[in-house]
Amino acid sequence: MRKLNDAIDRFCALHPKLAIPGLMRYIVGANAVLFALSLFAAPGTLNFLAMDARSVLRGEVWRVITYVLLPDGGGIFLLISLMFYYWLGETLERMWGSAKFTFYYVSGVLLTAAGYLLAYVIDGVSYPFWGASYVNMAMFFAYALSFPDAMVRLYFLIPIKMKWLAILDAVYFAAGVFRYARAGLWGMALMPLIAILNFFIYFSPDFHRRADQIKYRTRPEAVQFRRAVKEQKRQKGYNHKCEVCGRTDTEYPDLQFRYCSKCAGYHCFCEEHIFNHVHYTE
Repeated sequence: MRKLNDAIDRFCALHPKLAIPGLMRYIVGANAVLFALSLFAAPGTLNFLAMDARSVLRGEVWRVITYVLLPDGGGIFLLISLMFYYWLGETLERMWGSAKFTFYYVSGVLLTAAGYLLAYVIDGVSYPFWGASYVNMAMFFAYALSFPDAMVRLYFLIPIKMKWLAILDAVYFAAGVFRYARAGLWGMALMPLIAILNFFIYFSPDFHRRADQIKYRTRPEAVQFRRAVKEQKRQKGYNHKCEVCGRTDTEYPDLQFRYCSKCAGYHCFCEEHIFNHVHYTE
C-alpha cells in the first residue's frame, strides 16, 4: 500500500489542476440546500440522486456521485454534523493541499459506491442509499490519526480527545461489520471496509512506522532507554545531559538527545556526539 500511496502523491503533485479548492464548502452547501428542499418537496422527490444498484446498472451512473449530496439526517444534529465535517475537511485540505484532499474525498465516494454495488452482487439486496457517512468516517479517522490529542466538545458540551472519539467510532464501525457478517450478509459486511480503504492507503506509511516503533519498544535496549529517561528526570535542573559536551536540554531546548545502546549503563549524548564518542564498557 505504501507504493500506492507514493503513486497517489506523485499524481496529485503532477495534476494540481484536478483539485477542487474548498470542496467541503460545496458538499456541506449541497447537503443544506437539499435538506431545505426536502422539507417542501413530496416524499421521494430527491430519490433520483440516491444510490441504487438496479438504477445504476440501468445507466443512471450519476448516482455513484450524487448520493453524498443528500443529507443523512436532519434538524440540529444535521447542523452539528455539517459544521463538524466542514471543519475536518478544511483542516485536512490545508494540511495536504487541495489536490490530495480532493483525491481522498472523491476516492472515498467512489469506493463507497463500489462497495455498495459489490454488496448487491453478493447479497442480491438493493435499497436506496444516501449520505456521506462512510466518506465522512474516513475523513474523521484521517484527522484523528493526524491530530490524536486535539480536543473537541461533543455536542458542544463534553470535552474529549480525538483519539478517544476515534476509538469509540472504530468500535461502533467494527460492531456493524460483525452484525452484517453474523446475519450472513457478507456483501454488506465488506462494504464498510471497502468504503474506507482510502484511509488505509493514505496512512499506510504511518501504520508501518507505528509498527516499527512498537517492535523497537519491545527490544531490551529500548527498555533500557525508558529507564534511563526516568533516572534523568529525577536529576535536578534538567532531563538530559550530554556525557561529552555537558550541554543539557534546559540550556539548549532545541537540541536532540539520545541514549547509546552500545554503552554499558545509561549514558546520554546530544545529536552531535551520539555517533561520535567512546563507548562506555562498565
